[in-house]
Amino acid sequence: MLTLDGIKTAWNNPSAPVMVSIPYTPTAAEEESSESIVVWYIDTQGNIITIPNGYYMQSTGAVSFSTTHFSDFAVAINQVRFQDVSDGAWYNRAVSFIAAREITIGTGNGNFGPNSSLTRGQAITLIMKTYGIAPVTNPMDNFSDAGNTWYTGYLAAAKRLGISIGVGKNLFAPLKEVTRQEMFTLLYNALGVIKQLPLDAIYSSRTLSDFIDADQIDSWAKEAMTLLVEMGVVNGYAGMLMPHSTTTRVEMAQLLYNLMTADRR
Repeated sequence: MLTLDGIKTAWNNPSAPVMVSIPYTPTAAEEESSESIVVWYIDTQGNIITIPNGYYMQSTGAVSFSTTHFSDFAVAINQVRFQDVSDGAWYNRAVSFIAAREITIGTGNGNFGPNSSLTRGQAITLIMKTYGIAPVTNPMDNFSDAGNTWYTGYLAAAKRLGISIGVGKNLFAPLKEVTRQEMFTLLYNALGVIKQLPLDAIYSSRTLSDFIDADQIDSWAKEAMTLLVEMGVVNGYAGMLMPHSTTTRVEMAQLLYNLMTADRR
């Protein structure tokens, strides 16, 4: 708690996030699935709200998370399994990580659809859920094709915050398959809005010029892809970035996992 002159005082400042670290010793079973260790926020009504950025770091023996308010928190294990994601799949930890934090609930019937193409509506929703950017309730201003569905409020928030200007003529094209350069740009814009873009730090030795198809990146996406490559969260395939290729759901999961766990590697 926070006290001022001996008086318990509520604190909530979205402009001043605080990093909290809690010593934690997982059980042997928990350690095997450490990506499923999560942090819960308990609100004043007793509701449980998962904090997307909470994670366990084995090297420090602690669970860490960022918060803009002091409240009641708890450490929990939330293992989510999909019948189409095998334990040995290279993307298993990434999918389990975002599912444990309720960033995704899959495609229904216990499936995640790892190799299905990702739509623009799915992409922006996953990004905003990952970084705790709330959807707009009952939006008065939105893209004309936002409809009235699960992504409607997220499109309104993306428009209001400047995360996306859409594809032109006040359209977002939420059902269109998202390209890799579109995905990276949406992510870059979202990180800029929440002030989580690194200013100077370079985390890998790679640059855009290391990829043979870098010249295929459209000008509007080059800044985003340059930074994400230099951060080490975009590795490409066989020396290519394939900016115009469509993105699969598992590629998005892996990208978000890489970003959220970058300081653990």
